Formats: sequence, structure tokens, C-alpha cells
Amino acid sequence: MSARDLFCQPRRVRHGAALTLVFASVLVAGAATGSFGETVRKTPDAEAAIPAGHSDAVTEAAERAMADGKSPMEAAERAVSRSGDRWSAVYSQGEYQEFQEALDGQYTGVGLSARRERDGRIEVTDVQPGSPAAAAGIRGGDRLRSVDGEDVDGRPVTEVVSLLRGDSDGTDDAAAGTRVRLGLERGTRTWSEELRRARLSTESVTVRRLAGGVTLIRIASFTKGSGDLVRNAVDHAPAGGGIVLDLRGNSGGLVTEAVTAASAFLDGGLVATYDVHGDQRALHAEPGGDTTRPLVALVDGGTMSAAELLTGALQDRGRAVVVGTRTFGKGSIQMPSRLPDGSVAELTVGHYRTPAGHKVDGRGITPDLEAGDEVLERAETVLSGLGDAS
Repeated sequence: MSARDLFCQPRRVRHGAALTLVFASVLVAGAATGSFGETVRKTPDAEAAIPAGHSDAVTEAAERAMADGKSPMEAAERAVSRSGDRWSAVYSQGEYQEFQEALDGQYTGVGLSARRERDGRIEVTDVQPGSPAAAAGIRGGDRLRSVDGEDVDGRPVTEVVSLLRGDSDGTDDAAAGTRVRLGLERGTRTWSEELRRARLSTESVTVRRLAGGVTLIRIASFTKGSGDLVRNAVDHAPAGGGIVLDLRGNSGGLVTEAVTAASAFLDGGLVATYDVHGDQRALHAEPGGDTTRPLVALVDGGTMSAAELLTGALQDRGRAVVVGTRTFGKGSIQMPSRLPDGSVAELTVGHYRTPAGHKVDGRGITPDLEAGDEVLERAETVLSGLGDAS
């Protein structure tokens, strides 16, 4: 799993959370393990891990601290830590604004995606077009050796992202226009580049054409507007051609966007059920989606939360063949509570299930067809068979 420098987990926050009805904070898997190549799973009875009154206890701790002239945020952090809930977290006003901007598809950075290799080296996996990194000629496959003189070998990717964004002290990111010096390596060449951070927009959905009229739609995350981008891609796909929906490495985002994406392939009906403090609710697709075009969804251990919600809906309702490896297994729901000092506690309030009633939290979704490195080739083979059967 790789990380782009738009998504940065504040260093004081050890367990990620998200915004209202967001089923994943980005990159929390890597933050929790210290390695983005390792998958963490909860136990099958993970739903029992949320203590009764968890939200109230955190809020009350913050209010008592405020009355005693102490830090509400620190009191809330201690309460969250004692709860044992790995997905709840507390954010300062600046940190919470950072997450809101990320989900709006905006961030300040240099435009690099990176991953940590088995030997601890940090490799650039992607460079956003038009970004400062692209202008400097940095490209995928380059090795990132240092950021502002600090060696990054062996560090978790989240820490490297923090350095790139200029928030390594746990406070707000550096502003657009500030400088950052990168130490790089390509083959036998080593060099340094001084870049200026810029305000950038994310590319949450990308589309490309494959052989045989197949359309590949990759959803990197569910930021604002990504659902409509998926629907537009389906509307403009070649008539009769199949679709590969690539959800690998998608760590979640806004649930409303995942439901909109599901609506591109379903003619209304149930997408998921969920509970909030025991109150049962449901999410439904809008009618009018394309229900006949052959569809394959690609998943892996980095497919999380809202991406698992979409996968489960398409699988349970027989709309897609799911190909890849078991998904991460993050099916809990966080909602925000504003604390007296303006900080925000994102607290687990419930869990969701797929249309067939399957739990996702701690279990993940098992693909219909297991596939590793050859996953795209397997998907194209499946599409060919689906096309012949239609």
C-alpha cells in the first residue's frame, strides 16, 4: 500500500478516524502497523469492542477537564486510549480541518506517492501530473532518501508524508510556497531537489481504456465528487464493453460517495445496513444504474471501509465478480463530537453490514476469485466469459 502526501495522519493520533459517516481514515492501516506492507485484522467479535457509553465518556472527560482549567483535548485523548477502540481519535481544530480538506480533494504537498519496501527503503510509486515533483522531473521508481536532511529509510510512510507536508512536529502543515529539500536516488545517480509545496487537487478517480472495449475505472479514495465521476465514466464507456472497477488500496472516504458509485451499477435497492448507538438504518442506491454491463471489482488487503461497503453491495447483489485478495475488514462507523476547546473527537458509534447481512469489521470480504500479481489479467478473462454468457 502506498501513501500520497495529501493524506497525513497527525503524529499524536495513533488510530485513525474520519468525518461524519466516513468508514475509514486514510492510511490508518500503515499507521497502526508501522509498515504499509502488513495487514492488521480485528478479531471476529470485534463489534463487542465498543464499550457502552464510549462517546459520552469521552465528551464528559473533556468537559470535566475544561471546568478544572485543564486541556479538554488531552483528557479526551486519554479517554479514547483507555477505551481500547483503535478507530476513535482526537484532532485539534487544524488537524480536523486538514482531514476535511483532504476529503474535499484538496491538499498542500509536492505531489508524491510513496511506499516502503521490504528493506525499509522509500520508493516513489507515482507523481501527480502538474505537481512540483513532476516539474522537478521526479518519477515513479525513484528512491526517496531524505527530506530536509532527515534520513527516511526504515520510517513508516506516514512519518515520511508528515515530513513532505511540513507537519512533522505534530502541528499544522506548512503553507503552500514553503520549501522542502528532497534527497533522491535513481540507479547509480544521487541528487537533491528543492521544491516549493503547492495547493493541489487529488485525482480520486482515473479512467483508461483496455483492449476489447474494456474500461478500467480506478477509485483511489472516496473524496467529494468521486461518485459522480464514476457514474460519468460508466455513462461514457463503450457500448457493450465490460468494466473493471479497481478498488485496490482504496482506504475509504465519504460513504455518500460510495453509495453514489454503487448507484452507477444498481437500479436502486439496498447498499448496506448500519447502526448508530443501536439505531438501525439503511443506505440505498438511486435507481437508473447500468445493471447489464459485465463488471469485475478488484480488491486487496488495502481495500477498506467505504470501499468494502461498495464491494459488499456489488457482490451480495450479484452485480460484480470480485477478484483479488481478502479486504482489510474495517466496518465500524465514526462520527464527530466537537469538544469545548474546539478540538474534535471522532468516535466509533456502530458498524455496518452488507446487503446479505454479512459483518465486515475484523473479517473483510472474501473475493469470488483469488488472484495476486496477475489480478488484472484474471479480471479480463472473467469479463470475457461474462460477455460470452450475456
